[in-house]
Amino acid sequence: MPINRDIYFDKTRQKPFGGSLSQQQVDGQNAILAAWEADYEPKNSDLRHLAYPLATTFHETSQKMWPIEEYGKGQGMSYGKPDPQTGQTYYGRGYVQLTWRDNYARADKEIGLSGDMSCEWHASNALDPDIAAQVMFEGMEEGWFRKSSDGKPQTLARWFSGSVDDAYQAREIINGDKSTVPSWSNGVSIGNLIKGYHRAFLEALTAAYYESEPEPEEEDVVEYRLTIRGKGPFTVTVKKIEET
Repeated sequence: MPINRDIYFDKTRQKPFGGSLSQQQVDGQNAILAAWEADYEPKNSDLRHLAYPLATTFHETSQKMWPIEEYGKGQGMSYGKPDPQTGQTYYGRGYVQLTWRDNYARADKEIGLSGDMSCEWHASNALDPDIAAQVMFEGMEEGWFRKSSDGKPQTLARWFSGSVDDAYQAREIINGDKSTVPSWSNGVSIGNLIKGYHRAFLEALTAAYYESEPEPEEEDVVEYRLTIRGKGPFTVTVKKIEET
């Protein structure tokens, strides 16, 4: 079922965006919502699995809600050097910073990208909003980005299920910095910042989500009872009289 965009943007404009939205922020969120509606909602309609990726995007893109390149473009990191085979540099790109050649290749395989659309051979494709949205959902659903100490992938289902609802620990899906307190956050850790964004997005999504399509109005039905006596044949004419 679709997300009512009018309700969704009316609510998110206030929280977490503080009263205004740019066209780029709207376009980026529309790409994320459309990807979820088309490919993920039919399999799992748990709105937490949409709210948390939106909250992560809010944090990772500095509220731009648009695919961005990693600050510094991997400078000083091994993934910041051009690959000798492809000539591409696999620093972070997208809504949640797809990094390393193996993950770019996995994105191609999982999403079905090839040729000019390939992320492995054309790394800048990871900045396409539609591709970035699919990468984010696949990566967070399947646990591409990080593993826990027990070797199990960090996934949305691990932190949002019938028995677990932990938006703080869910930061482990993307990064292990949940307890880090940025200098600009007034003492709030990254995990709790994103937990707050998650709550705001979830409230907006819950209000905007159609549980069912509106029922079509029934057409007016007029019943006629006709009694004919005698020998036929007969001709019956029915005339509609307009009300005035």
